[in-house]
Amino acid sequence: MSLNHIRPWRNIYRRKSRQIMVGNVPVGGDAPISVQTMTNTLTTDIKGTVAQIQAAAEAGADIVRVSVPDEASSKALKEIVREVSVPIVADIHFHYKRGIEAAEAGAACLRINPGNIGDEKRVKEVIKAARDHNCSIRIGVNAGSLERDLLEKYGEPCPDAMVESGLDHIKILQDNDFHEFKISCKASDVFMAAAAYQQLAEATDAPIHLGITEAGGLISGTVKSAIGMGNLLWMGIGDTIRVSLSADPVEEVKMGFEILKSLGLRHRGVNIISCPSCARQGFDVIKTVEALEKRLEHIKTPMSLSIIGCVVNGPGEALMTDVGFTGGGNGSGMVYLAGKQSHKLGNEGMIEHIVEQVEARAAVIEAEKQAAE
Repeated sequence: MSLNHIRPWRNIYRRKSRQIMVGNVPVGGDAPISVQTMTNTLTTDIKGTVAQIQAAAEAGADIVRVSVPDEASSKALKEIVREVSVPIVADIHFHYKRGIEAAEAGAACLRINPGNIGDEKRVKEVIKAARDHNCSIRIGVNAGSLERDLLEKYGEPCPDAMVESGLDHIKILQDNDFHEFKISCKASDVFMAAAAYQQLAEATDAPIHLGITEAGGLISGTVKSAIGMGNLLWMGIGDTIRVSLSADPVEEVKMGFEILKSLGLRHRGVNIISCPSCARQGFDVIKTVEALEKRLEHIKTPMSLSIIGCVVNGPGEALMTDVGFTGGGNGSGMVYLAGKQSHKLGNEGMIEHIVEQVEARAAVIEAEKQAAE
């Protein structure tokens, strides 16, 4: 990311990693941190899976992973890849032949789990298929499925065991002169995952896929992911992320962008800055923000909107946002545009008016961007 010389405490110095391609999406190096999710439909339900991938892409997903547990899914994958615009990662477990079939079907990347893909000979066959079909690989280490010999060596899943597993499989790929790979070392335990990722970041220059696996439901899983991945991202670790939630894949994408937006690492859509509810508010902040979040989902232009209930902090926040509304007295407030006071607005009809102002400001920002290109 570009350095902020005025506010150096906002700078994040990203770890230097190699860059690979997942389809047409660069991962690593100086590429933007990409956001991933995974479908939860049966892959053999081609129509349903395509619809879910398209919904995730519309929400901002850069890459989508699809399970390939059997031969029927491999055949369906070939049709799915033709129907979607985002790169597809084939999720491979237990049977190496699924990896070969997925590469042949047009997957942009193969996600293999070192703990259950099979012996080195089988991994080599998957590598050959990936090379032949211009397909990258993600080594997916998971604390819940480590190799038996590592569990015997360390006694239990731990960061050292996870990193050793990952490095062992990196060696296999490199020994086969295959370098188009990224790696993850996920755990549901935030401490274990964070420690493993820090060790891994020092041990390899491969792009890192961040995630806290089996994190939980929408709220609890987002909190765990924000704590675990947020701290790693703040340290500069991470080239692509997935927020693993027991929720709709679209929610995973939204939460992934929210984490990146909060750190200034990616900017997409409207970043709403709003106050907690209190007795000073001149309008119902909670209901207003809920309505605006839904009404502004279609805006993809990076921009900021402040919705503040009173004049204590409202004017100050509005000075730093593209559009702002600060509650006042007598059922009205002040609208700010591009950080400057613009006009008064009554609380009635404020949502429609704010949506119009945001859409107008987004159009101006896009026009300015095109003029600069």
